Amino acid sequence: MLERAYLPAIFKGMKITFGHIFKKKPTINYPEVTRPFSPVFRGLHVLNRDEEGRENCTACGLCAVSCPAEAITMEAAERKPGEENLYREEKYAAKYEINMLRCIFCGLCEEACPKDAIYLSETFAPANFQRKGFIYGKDDLLIPNPVTEPEAYAKAKGGRVTIK
Repeated sequence: MLERAYLPAIFKGMKITFGHIFKKKPTINYPEVTRPFSPVFRGLHVLNRDEEGRENCTACGLCAVSCPAEAITMEAAERKPGEENLYREEKYAAKYEINMLRCIFCGLCEEACPKDAIYLSETFAPANFQRKGFIYGKDDLLIPNPVTEPEAYAKAKGGRVTIK
């Protein structure tokens, strides 16, 4: 009697197992096939420029203050005469770094910025073998210049959704 009691349980377990064997696999072959992301996906940070190619960041520090992981560091500098085509305001970020190992991709830096100077793009952080490769400087974060590189600028801008 006891031997017959577990046979239905075995058949029930085998039915579940065979049902999963023939289902479509959720795994994708990543480099060849890319997964579609949500339009509000938060990826790598990008420092924005205006239509004339000038940097939007005024080094106000609100993004660094709002970051709960303290991943953003910056140093402000004053614009010199003749640099009007590089920076929008009199003050700009001379040094801007984001430690991607500390970043939690919460988007608070994007929300805190009054000048729309930083946003999180649709690309995610690539793998690296050294820790210093995850600290992105200003040169790594700046979007290409729309005046000199319009194709690269359009590609970097992507299909960004702005929610106001």
